[in-house]
Amino acid sequence: MFAFPPHPIPSVAIAGSAERFPVHRIYCVGRNYAAHAQEMGAAVERETPTFFMKPADAVWSGDDPVPYPPATSNLQHEIELVVALQSGGRDIAASAALDCVFGYAVGLDLTRRDLQAVAKANGNPWDTAKGFDASAPIGAIAAAASIGHPTSGELRLEVNGSIRQQADTADMLLRVPRIIAELSKLFELQAGDLIYTGTPAGVGPLLRGDRFVASFPALPVLAGSIA
Repeated sequence: MFAFPPHPIPSVAIAGSAERFPVHRIYCVGRNYAAHAQEMGAAVERETPTFFMKPADAVWSGDDPVPYPPATSNLQHEIELVVALQSGGRDIAASAALDCVFGYAVGLDLTRRDLQAVAKANGNPWDTAKGFDASAPIGAIAAAASIGHPTSGELRLEVNGSIRQQADTADMLLRVPRIIAELSKLFELQAGDLIYTGTPAGVGPLLRGDRFVASFPALPVLAGSIA
């Protein structure tokens, strides 16, 4: 018995199904494209990946506009390929990692860039910059059983009809199997986990009233607006 009714489990639509994907945790990979690391003034590192997290209920996948968050004057977009897990474990071998994958989606890692800059300068965590309400917009998940496991393809983000980000996921420094393997050294991965795999170059501001369209081949389009 609970002291008050528990909150609903965050979930994401599954393409072609009435079922939904229940979200356990949201993991994110930082600096996974060399060009993005360079545009942010960071070193390009393959051996020491940067991971951070967002709350599970930060997912946004509805028809309502994404609310512009408080405490920032520089909300920025980061388009990413998202991996959805159907199983997990600890110390998963890269050779077995894809067996854990349920499917894939297109997502945005929304960032309060001004708060992130302050956190970086002071050596503080990124939580307030990355983990706010509705900071993880995501499209419907396409099952790997239907589309396979993409190793390349164009990530493309348009804002108000203009291309902002455009890159091939083949340029990721850490590919999906290694991302899963490295994360499983730090956390016990579980069914329901989402992994945002990093953004390419071209990050930039989103303003109130902006409309965005994020796409990747064979995946449902993520489209919406900023309230």
